[in-house]
Amino acid sequence: MAKRHPQVSEIDPVWEQIKREAEQAVQDEPLLGGLVHSSFLHHKSIEQALGYRISLKLASGEMSEQLLREICDKAYAADEGLAMAARADLSAVYDRDPACHRLMQPMLFFKGFQAIQCYRVGHWLWRQGRTDMAYFFQMRSSEVFGIDIHPAARIGQGIMIDHAHSIVIGETAVVGDNVSMLHSVTLGGTGKEEEDRHPKIGNGVLIGAGAKVLGNIKVGNCSRIAAGSVVLEEVPPCKTVAGIPARIVGEAGCAQPSISMDHMLGKDH
Repeated sequence: MAKRHPQVSEIDPVWEQIKREAEQAVQDEPLLGGLVHSSFLHHKSIEQALGYRISLKLASGEMSEQLLREICDKAYAADEGLAMAARADLSAVYDRDPACHRLMQPMLFFKGFQAIQCYRVGHWLWRQGRTDMAYFFQMRSSEVFGIDIHPAARIGQGIMIDHAHSIVIGETAVVGDNVSMLHSVTLGGTGKEEEDRHPKIGNGVLIGAGAKVLGNIKVGNCSRIAAGSVVLEEVPPCKTVAGIPARIVGEAGCAQPSISMDHMLGKDH
């Protein structure tokens, strides 16, 4: 069997699509040419573009863009799962958000996607034992995007946070794959308890705007949490809960609530 040449790179269809969109965007809006070129067309890969966007957003008088870029580039080089998760997040936003018409949009304009990518690098730093730098990423992301995700939280891929204002995800929270949530969602604790104290959100869950899930409780796969609900007890898989405190009001209504994004309760609810 022939060895694959180490200098030959595989084609990345997501990145190729983004570059095509970027070239068209420059033609359509020349005044954004500098932004689009620096964000996409000056880079050879989605990893480089992500590192640039993260470092640009988080840079401040306390930490330069160059230093942050070096951290991001090192993270993406060390863990290919970071960029794979970013691709899944991009696809999730593109598929589920009717306001998203191009793959380049989340990287350029959507703070929910951008904050999740900052979290992912911060989580990588946390796993490397670089906790203070991870906290810096958390702090700056909270300041810039209004989204506070502890770097120790464990979040899957294919995540879509729509509108993405005032999101809080605590230290011991776990979020599965293909989860969708709207603004003002809290995955928090219930007091000053230590150790494992935050929710465990299953795969395919849809969390409505303003919902609060509190304590070390499980939210089963493919369930729905209605907007404004306060969830204090375990949610079985494939159920819809609503209210304060939340109670089961019916079935989830479909196999993948996080993908359908259907927030409406049936007439019998």
